[in-house]
Amino acid sequence: MLDDFLVRALIGGLLVAVLAAPLGCVVVWRRLAYFGDTLSHAALLGIAVGTLLSISLPLAILLVCVAVALILFALRKHGDLASDAILGLLAHGSLALGLVAIALAGQRIDLNGLLFGDIFAISRSDLFIMGGGAIIILLTLGSIWNDLLAATVSPEIAAAEDARPQRAEMIFLLLLALTVAVAIKVVGVLLITAMLIIPAITARRFAGGPETMAVLAIVAGGGAICLGLYGSFVFDTPAGPSIVVGACALFLLARIIPYGGRRPNS
Repeated sequence: MLDDFLVRALIGGLLVAVLAAPLGCVVVWRRLAYFGDTLSHAALLGIAVGTLLSISLPLAILLVCVAVALILFALRKHGDLASDAILGLLAHGSLALGLVAIALAGQRIDLNGLLFGDIFAISRSDLFIMGGGAIIILLTLGSIWNDLLAATVSPEIAAAEDARPQRAEMIFLLLLALTVAVAIKVVGVLLITAMLIIPAITARRFAGGPETMAVLAIVAGGGAICLGLYGSFVFDTPAGPSIVVGACALFLLARIIPYGGRRPNS
């Protein structure tokens, strides 16, 4: 079964949907959407570092994204700048450094595949890596889920109840960094933020609670993957952007469908 490139692409895409959707819900609740863009820009710096040092690009991207996540956590905890100012500094600083470093490397890099993904080139080994990453990320997210929810509602109350909100936030930021590194081959560094945000906001209208929203976001993300792959194969369009177009189409459809329920307060 795994010898069929379409099946490999579908499995890889669904793995990313399962990973990105619950994390995206937390991103939406905590108003950290700009952090996804920050990590995608940092990934370009990771590409440059990997090229200059001749190491694995996914590993270099992971290391740089983790470093950016830790810097953000430290500045939010000890700095006197607003979060959006810190994210702007990290996003544009890492993007500029990455572009300069790529130019200095003097090597031709397939930026198109890295920026927008190459899901049809997913190999068996890529699937095993993505599957292992998915298990690690989901198990870790499950272990801090309640602390994250408590910190999202009220960090002060969470701290008073010994929910360790700062520890949960740091782990969450690291999980986002790992997700970016895992998902690059599917939608690319510039579109991963869309897979975090759009399925989550699509699901929010129909969800009655945080867990329900996370499950519905996974369904929306999986639907976007299927629509995008179908459109890419039939109309010969780039797969990564086609997946995001599919996600946007599902969001618009969700806004059109009449629904009288209440969305989660988170």
